[in-house]
Amino acid sequence: MQSDFPELDRFDRAILSVLAEEGRLSIADLGRRIGLSKSPTQARLRRLEAEGIITGYRALIDPIRLGLDHVAFVEVRLTDTREAALAAFNAAVAKIGEIEQVHMIAGNFDYLMKVRTHSMSEYRRVLGEKISTLPHVASTSTYVAMQAVKEDGPLSPME
Repeated sequence: MQSDFPELDRFDRAILSVLAEEGRLSIADLGRRIGLSKSPTQARLRRLEAEGIITGYRALIDPIRLGLDHVAFVEVRLTDTREAALAAFNAAVAKIGEIEQVHMIAGNFDYLMKVRTHSMSEYRRVLGEKISTLPHVASTSTYVAMQAVKEDGPLSPME
């Protein structure tokens, strides 16, 4: 039986581990860190990108320094959970910039969202004008975060 997951050897895992911590390394520096020369390191990196294991590179921005320190988690219950309703909800929610994350949940509600805004009043506006008007929303429940203890830790199942 063939697996849908590609085989990753210790060098592939090392590349992923290093890049999860420091995504701006040169190929030569990455190669030195994992114990390979530049050419095989570059070939492995291109393969990991082509296979969709590495999906992109980005800067990590501190939202608190930008004044985006109000975080709310929102449980969403839908009126309809058939595929067409889920697809409509998913497409609409992807267009709302204040929503950082959305996860479909197996439980007493359908989705859990992480919403980041400047203030409670801005969150209230986003909830009323954007989230509550999403397709098939029956109800929402909001939980306001008081402090982020851990966010965006590096992916580390590579070890």
